[in-house]
Amino acid sequence: MKYSDFNLSVQEIIRQVAREVVLPHYQNLQTSDIQEKSPGDLVTVADKLSEEMLSDKLATLLPDAAVIGEEASALDPSVMDHLADNLAWIIDPIDGTGNFAAGNPPFGMIVALSKKNETVAGWLYDPLSNRMCYASKGQGAFLNGEKLTVSADPVGKPVAALATGFMTSEQRDKLLSAAEGYYHIVDIPRCAAEQYPRLALGTNHISTFERSLPWDHAAGLLFLNEAGGKAARWNGDMYRPADRKTGLLGASSPNLWDEAAELLANIFSD
Repeated sequence: MKYSDFNLSVQEIIRQVAREVVLPHYQNLQTSDIQEKSPGDLVTVADKLSEEMLSDKLATLLPDAAVIGEEASALDPSVMDHLADNLAWIIDPIDGTGNFAAGNPPFGMIVALSKKNETVAGWLYDPLSNRMCYASKGQGAFLNGEKLTVSADPVGKPVAALATGFMTSEQRDKLLSAAEGYYHIVDIPRCAAEQYPRLALGTNHISTFERSLPWDHAAGLLFLNEAGGKAARWNGDMYRPADRKTGLLGASSPNLWDEAAELLANIFSD
């Protein structure tokens, strides 16, 4: 089975859900449409409706695959037990919900397909710009249908977007202290569907993540790696969706990844 054969069908499904559910709710949410799953972690009626529609349509496309959605997993954590199944769809119906709920970009939609705990295909879609990122394992990364290869390493300081929100205060202080002066540090987009394309396109060169939930990262890691960048655990291990681990390092090239790992990895080695 070639998972790339599903590419256009999945793209069509994602775009349909964006047209019919996500965009009509953008900047059109009532207060009652927004809830807090946990402190600072929001969910909207659009997240729920988007996930329901994506789940139904993807299940029809590949009936043998489990479906693991962010919102379904929030209600029933045992859903995540299926991440290591033979085949699994992994869905983030709206990534960057905090931005979306505030009526601001960026936000996106993420779908990944895994086989035996390895990501084999991934899609990251920006409904506002109609930007579709797609990757298939061993087949490369594509941006709006055009094959994408990361650009040359930057001259001067690399640009670093460091997600520190789920780190301990000690980790955060050590990370920022080590990175200061070596990198040009910029704000994070608070949206993995935006951060991974930024790395692949060379807008950012380094990103760190502490929380590494599969719906946020499975598709993006594959996309960046297939484009010629590198994303992995701090020790270099490959990311696997079912692993209940934390800590990721992404870079726009393997060389920059190696430099960042040498500079920063000891902060997260405990």
